[in-house]
Amino acid sequence: MTRYISFLKKALSGEEADYTKISIRSAVLFLAIPMMLEMAMESVFALVDLYFVGHLKESGFAIQTVGLTESVLSVMYSIAIGMSMAATALVARRIGEKNPEQASRSAAQVLLVSFLITFILSVLGVIYAEEILILMGSKPEAAAYGKNFTRIMMGSSTIIMLLFLINGIFRGAGNAMIAMKSLWIANIANIILCPVLIKGVGPIPALGLTGAALATTIGRSIGVMYQLYHLLVADTQIRIRLSYFKPDSDLIRSIIKIATPGIFQFVIASCSWIFLAELVATTGGENASAGYQTALRLMMFFMLPAWGLSNAASTLVGQNMGANEMLRAEESVMKTVKYNVIFMLAVSLIFLLMGNFLVSFFTRETEIMNFAKNALHIMSTGFIFYGIGMVMINAFNGAGDTWTPTWVNLFGFWLFQIPLAYFLAKYWGMGPKGVFISIPAAETLITVVAFILFKRGKWKTVKV
Repeated sequence: MTRYISFLKKALSGEEADYTKISIRSAVLFLAIPMMLEMAMESVFALVDLYFVGHLKESGFAIQTVGLTESVLSVMYSIAIGMSMAATALVARRIGEKNPEQASRSAAQVLLVSFLITFILSVLGVIYAEEILILMGSKPEAAAYGKNFTRIMMGSSTIIMLLFLINGIFRGAGNAMIAMKSLWIANIANIILCPVLIKGVGPIPALGLTGAALATTIGRSIGVMYQLYHLLVADTQIRIRLSYFKPDSDLIRSIIKIATPGIFQFVIASCSWIFLAELVATTGGENASAGYQTALRLMMFFMLPAWGLSNAASTLVGQNMGANEMLRAEESVMKTVKYNVIFMLAVSLIFLLMGNFLVSFFTRETEIMNFAKNALHIMSTGFIFYGIGMVMINAFNGAGDTWTPTWVNLFGFWLFQIPLAYFLAKYWGMGPKGVFISIPAAETLITVVAFILFKRGKWKTVKV
């Protein structure tokens, strides 16, 4: 037991290591432990909001608004994740080559490009918040109720982008602790502010659903300030100077080459989730939509730590390729797969055995609970495949081969999942249940295809 505690302390110490030299098991776990805790904290944002707004008077409208807004924000997340993949791949490769200055320059250029893109989309989200909710299947009265929440959340897209992107930079450098701490700080602030701003305390008025958006935005902003301190001021391996923000056309082209398919990769997935959310809302109504969104938030609470674990594969592939250790890169991926399968098996059992309890924590409305439990039980049947697929996707991305998972996602989500969901929900009359079934079916197919392509090894030839 003492040995395990000592190992955990070392993983959480933030001590920099050469991940191309230490044992593969240690490398995976040293990166995975803080990355899992980081992603767990990201998932807490949505759950905290969902818990407090689920107890508002108009809880059906509120839960639906939070869920639909998160679905739309997933497009913003896609841009942030796509750009962070470019940052992770470039930074990891340069760190593997023992060139931290060029890694820092790459990080600065990714930040420059990302800020410009996200700012424009953020403005559009503020202007058309109510119309976006209606487009997603919300009723006009529900959209009017939730528009301020959506407006604030969409307006904070730049903050969301920075939170994801800077953490991607630190992960590429192998400094997962800073990434983890930034989200812990952001979440603590959000947990404190949510009840204060939603219910009101002393002179602070009760802001309801709008308070949830403000709490989340302020919390994330505090987390970003912590990141920027370590990126611009603190003495870390990645240290950005103002001169590094001067546009570098060659580096920007390289970033766009990696990030563009990476963004498409997650936009494809995100838009499919938006379509599924709209299909559930139109075939099952407000309660089905609220139940589905509750199930998704619970699922993501457990899925994001698994994504964090799989991020270890991205860093290790990039750094080992930079050090020209191709066999070690592949072995690192397979070791990460093993750990993620164990984790996702445990999650599957939790959902199957404790689904009722988990759902009841967020809502007491019987119909919403029934839809949520049904969704959880069906979606959890594919969790082991989700775990394997995440590692495969991150391995490709860490190598800079962002096109392969993009084509895999296009095939799996748009040519298989969406037609299947529509057919089951509409033509077979299964309604929301048909949508739920399409999710594990598509994820399983994507995992099988991605694993076959990974074993073929074309990713080993990518230059960044």
